[in-house]
Amino acid sequence: MSEIEVLIVEDDSRIAKINQKFTENVPGYTVIGVSSSIKEGKELLEIVEPDLVLLDIFFPEESGLGLLWHIREHYKQTDVMMITAAKEIDAVQEALRGGAIDYIIKPVIFERFKQTLEKFKQTRGQMNRQKVVSQEEVDHLFTRQATTGMATSQAVPKGIDPLTLSKLKEVLVRHAPQGMTAEEVGSEMGCSRTTARRYLEYMVSLGRVHADLSYGTVGRPERRYHSRKSVM
Repeated sequence: MSEIEVLIVEDDSRIAKINQKFTENVPGYTVIGVSSSIKEGKELLEIVEPDLVLLDIFFPEESGLGLLWHIREHYKQTDVMMITAAKEIDAVQEALRGGAIDYIIKPVIFERFKQTLEKFKQTRGQMNRQKVVSQEEVDHLFTRQATTGMATSQAVPKGIDPLTLSKLKEVLVRHAPQGMTAEEVGSEMGCSRTTARRYLEYMVSLGRVHADLSYGTVGRPERRYHSRKSVM
């Protein structure tokens, strides 16, 4: 699979450089253009036709959301990821309606950014390899879109810390396919069994983890959690 080509549209040169560095630190991605204005962004879109645009909202001349709709109308093969300081729900809703794959509120955390790019690469690769899909495969694609797209650092429920959640995912993936109990997860992560269970059940509710009953040596059933690798 060829590298995913990225165009950055950001009027703050410092942030543009950070976004470029972050992007190029994710395997499979290359930045092919950086624009500091909406006008220049439109010109570069026509020239380079990128796979993905990293787009801010606030520009002196107009909103980046206008460029999002321009891309949707004229560049249907190009996806858009919003990276912005805009926290207004109206902006988030419009980005969602415009088909943005994600909405990250500045300042950007690399691990959060990397997670989106890795999932985008996985989804794009799957769609490029297949001409037809089963209902199960469609469900996985849409589940991934729903659990990745439009997520922000504020998108998790109260009591769920994004960094702890990320660590939990890594722990479950390392112990696939045998799975883990809440007690085992808590021991490895250095937290209580109750805390581990809360995070695990949250992941179950998202469809990223599934749980089944197993019986210990004394016959008492316990829930064992397994990662769903395709949607983690």
